[in-house]
Amino acid sequence: MKIPTTLKHKPVIVSENYEQVDGHYAGHTDAKGLSLGLAQWNDRGKLDISAKVWRYTGEKWSRQSEELPLHRVLDLTILIARSMAHFREAYRNADLYDPENPVIDRIGLQGDAMTVSVCTDNDKIKEDMKLFSQALSDDGELIGERLHVISTILKDMGY
Repeated sequence: MKIPTTLKHKPVIVSENYEQVDGHYAGHTDAKGLSLGLAQWNDRGKLDISAKVWRYTGEKWSRQSEELPLHRVLDLTILIARSMAHFREAYRNADLYDPENPVIDRIGLQGDAMTVSVCTDNDKIKEDMKLFSQALSDDGELIGERLHVISTILKDMGY
C-alpha cells in the first residue's frame, strides 16, 4: 500500500511494507508504513524532519497516525535500551527496583540530563514492574533483533 504524499507530512524515505514486520502485529496491523519526511508542523522558512507511523483502517488513512520529531524517536530508543539494561539486573531487588532510589539513570543530553526513573506515582507499580519485566522478557528476541541491527548500523557509521 502506497503512503499518501498529498498530506501535510511530506514523505522522503519510506517503508511501505511495515505491516509485514510490525513485531507481534506483523500481517494483521493497521500500521501500514513508516516514513521520514518533512514535518507537518513546519513553519515557513523552518524545516524539521519527522518520523511517521502511517495507520490505515481498511477504508482510509487514520488520524491516529503518529508523527514524531527524529530526536524524540531517538530519545525513546535511549529510554527503551536503558530500561532493558535496568531489568537485566532488576532481579537483585524484591520489587525489581530500589524504592529508596527509583532513579535508574541520568543520561547527559544537550547540557542537561534525561532522568530515567521508576514511576512511583503509579499505585500498582510493584505489580506493573513485574508485568513490564515479563513483557520485556517475552519480547526479548524481537527487541534484541532490532537493537542488534541499530548497533551494527551505528558501528558501520563510526559511532
